[in-house]
Amino acid sequence: MNALPCTIYVSFAGAALALLAGLRSAQAARVVALGTALTTLALALWAALGFEPAAALQTLVNVEWIPQLGVRYHLAADGISMTLMVLTGLASVVGVLFSWNIEHRTGEFFAFYLALIGGVFGVFLSADAFLFFVFYEIAIVPKYFLIANWGSTNREYGAMKLVLYSFAGSALVMAGLIWAWAAAGGTTFALGEIAAAVPQFTRFEQLGMFALVFTGFAVLAGMFPFHTWAPTGHVAAPTAASMLLAGVVMKLGAYGCLRVAMATFPAGLAYFAPVIAWLAIIGIVYAGLVALVQDDFKFVVGYSSVSHMGFVLLGLAAANPTAVAGAVLQMFSHGVIAGLLFAVVGRMVYERTHTRKLDDLRAMPLHKLMPFAAVVFVIAGLASMGMPGFSGFPAELTILIGTWKTSPLWALVAVTGVLVAAAFTLRAIQVSFFGKTDKPGAVAEAAHHAHDITPITWPEKAGAILLIAAMVYVGLQPDVLLDWIRPALESPLMHAALTGGAS
Repeated sequence: MNALPCTIYVSFAGAALALLAGLRSAQAARVVALGTALTTLALALWAALGFEPAAALQTLVNVEWIPQLGVRYHLAADGISMTLMVLTGLASVVGVLFSWNIEHRTGEFFAFYLALIGGVFGVFLSADAFLFFVFYEIAIVPKYFLIANWGSTNREYGAMKLVLYSFAGSALVMAGLIWAWAAAGGTTFALGEIAAAVPQFTRFEQLGMFALVFTGFAVLAGMFPFHTWAPTGHVAAPTAASMLLAGVVMKLGAYGCLRVAMATFPAGLAYFAPVIAWLAIIGIVYAGLVALVQDDFKFVVGYSSVSHMGFVLLGLAAANPTAVAGAVLQMFSHGVIAGLLFAVVGRMVYERTHTRKLDDLRAMPLHKLMPFAAVVFVIAGLASMGMPGFSGFPAELTILIGTWKTSPLWALVAVTGVLVAAAFTLRAIQVSFFGKTDKPGAVAEAAHHAHDITPITWPEKAGAILLIAAMVYVGLQPDVLLDWIRPALESPLMHAALTGGAS
C-alpha cells in the first residue's frame, strides 16, 4: 500500500524527464515514458498483491498543506481506489506502446501524457476534497494540449469543447465543495469530516450540494445530456489520448460521483436517484442508436463509450451494494475494452488507411490486409457486447441484477441498450473488416491503399495482448476485483449512502 503514493511522484518526475529526453531524441523520450509507465504499473501491482480489503479508507499520507483553510495532503485507498489504480497503470503502459510512432515534439507529448497520468493517480488516492479537486484539474488540463497539438479531425474544436465542458463541470463541483466547507464550519476539506457534519445541514443544503457536485462530475463521466463533448473529443484526440480519455479520464467523473457526491451527501442521492437513473438509461439507448448510424469508425466507438458509461451511472443510481460494485467493475472493464477499440481504430486502421469512413473501409479487405487488427477488433467487440468470458459480461450483469433489486423497470429498459450495443458492434465489425462494395473504382482504390499499409508493430501487438489478457482474466475471475470492491462499500460513509439511496 505504501507504494501507491509513489505512482504520483514517479509520473510527474517521468514527465519532466521525458521533456528533457525529448531534447536529445524522440527515442529517448519514448524509452523514458515506457520506463515510467512500467514503473507505475509495477508499483500498483505490488501494492495490490499486499492489499488487504477493509471497510474503510486506509491512510497512506496525511500531513498539513494549507492549515488556514483546513486543507491536508491526505492520500488514502480502499478496494475501489485499488481497482482504478491498477486500471490506470495498465492504461498508461498501453498508451505509450500505441504512441511509439509519435515523431512530432515527442518529449512534449509524453510530458503532457505522464502529467495527466500523475493527476489521475492523485485523484484516485485523494481523501481531502480540495486535494481531490487539484489533482482532478491537473488530469484535465494536459488533455487540451494533447488533443490540440497532436490530434486530427477538428482538433482545436474538440480540445476546446472538452475543456469548456470539463471546466464548467469543475465550477459546479467547486461551488458545491466550498458550500459544504463553509456549512461545516470552514475548518476542513476532509471528505470524512464533511460527511460527518452533513446531518447538521438543512435538507435544502444537502440537496443543493449533491446536485452541484454530482452534476459537475457527471459531465466528465459522459452523462446524458452533457455527453456531447466525449465523441467529439475522442475523434479529435490522438490514439493514446483517446485511450486515456475513454479508459481513465471519464472514470474520474464517475469516481467523483461515487466518492464525493454519493458518499458525502446521501440524502441528495436518495432524492435524485430516479432522475439520474433515467438520464443514464436514456444515455445508454440514445448513444447506442447514434452509434448504429455513424459512418465515421471513430465516432462509432466514441458513442459506444458513452453508452457503456451509462451503465456505470445506472449502477450508481440504483444505489445498492450489488449495483455499485458492478459499476466499479464496469469502470475497469470499460477502461480496457474502450482503450483497445480506440487503439485498433485510431492507430492500426486510421493511421494506415488514412480514412475512418466505413464506406471507404468497406471496399478494403482489411481482414486480409490486417488480420491481427481484425482479430483484435472482433475480440474487443465481443467483449464490448458483453459476451461471457470477457470482463464486460460480469460487469453489466452485476449492474443489471443490482438495478433490478431497486427497480425492475429500470433494468428492463436498460437491457435494450445491450441489444443496441450488439447491433452497432456487429455492424462495425462487418462493414469495416469484412465488407464489400459495388462503388465504382473501389477495388482500384483499395489496391492503392493496400500498398501503403505497413505491418502491425511489436509495441502495438504487445499493447493489444496486454489489454486482451486483462479483459479475459477479469471476465473469468471477476471476484478478484469484486473481493476488493465489496468491503469498501461496507465502510460507514458508503453504507450510509447506499442505505439512503436504496430507500
